[in-house]
Amino acid sequence: MKQVRAVAERVISNIEKVIFGKREEIQLAVIGLLCQGHLLIEDVPGVGKTMLAKSLAKSIGCTFRRIQFTPDMLPSDVTGVSVFNQKTREFEFRPGPVMAQIVLTDEINRATPKTQSALLEAMEERQVTVDGKTYPLGRPFLVMATQNPIEYEGTFPLPEAQLDRFMLRISLGYPAPNDEITILDSQQYVHPVEEIGQVVSVEELLEAQDQVKEVYIDALVKEYIVAIVNATRKHPDIYLGASPRGSLALYKTSQVLAAVQGRDYVIPDDIKALAQPTLAHRLIVSPSARIKDVDPRVVIEDVLNSVPVPGARVRVRA
Repeated sequence: MKQVRAVAERVISNIEKVIFGKREEIQLAVIGLLCQGHLLIEDVPGVGKTMLAKSLAKSIGCTFRRIQFTPDMLPSDVTGVSVFNQKTREFEFRPGPVMAQIVLTDEINRATPKTQSALLEAMEERQVTVDGKTYPLGRPFLVMATQNPIEYEGTFPLPEAQLDRFMLRISLGYPAPNDEITILDSQQYVHPVEEIGQVVSVEELLEAQDQVKEVYIDALVKEYIVAIVNATRKHPDIYLGASPRGSLALYKTSQVLAAVQGRDYVIPDDIKALAQPTLAHRLIVSPSARIKDVDPRVVIEDVLNSVPVPGARVRVRA
């Protein structure tokens, strides 16, 4: 697992030259990349969501495309379109921006549901179908979607089916005062994203993605994952709990976190650290709890406090 840790550390350190004071959030983005998942970055404008995606793409030397979603965008604007060539008398496929290796979909909730659904096949099946013909997507492939949680005019909330396909939800938040001063100084002459370069080859990344699958997860830890997910389904404030895809997300991300920390086995603390970013966005709060402004992240904390950690046994005194 030394190679996985080295790859992750090089990428994280490189991105930290652009995004200051957000190591934990950057690590979550790298975890999503290493376990071949997709990221939803939900935050207010101007905190570095786009810069995070650009920095990640430059760090691994992948092709990068940005899609600015708007209400008038069509599915073909995302996937591509077949155009008739009058010279050859045949239709030619002109690939859309989703055919890149790292795709940033800015303000995804501004597109109509029909356009949002154009991403579903690419995210889940790693392929795009246009006019009955299927075009496979290469590796690595990562969708990083951003949305503004406080602006509702002209937006279309993501359906549960699409939210469930994002492995992690990340929130960068405002920087600390000292970090914000560093941001001001770093951009006095040129933006730092223009100065960073590739630190990991695509081959190294693909090898690391394969290696993390070998991280051992004990049967008790697997039971712990399932117990947490089942608890979200039975919580009184939750109308619809996490799906089995949520269990898989927690399973895979915990393998990567263990490898990044230099271990070849998963511990319960890995599960606790990743429960909120992998499960909270999959929960649908009940109408009665919504009136009380219950946050799914608080529900996850409640679940973690109620589900016993595997291996803990009550000692009975003789």
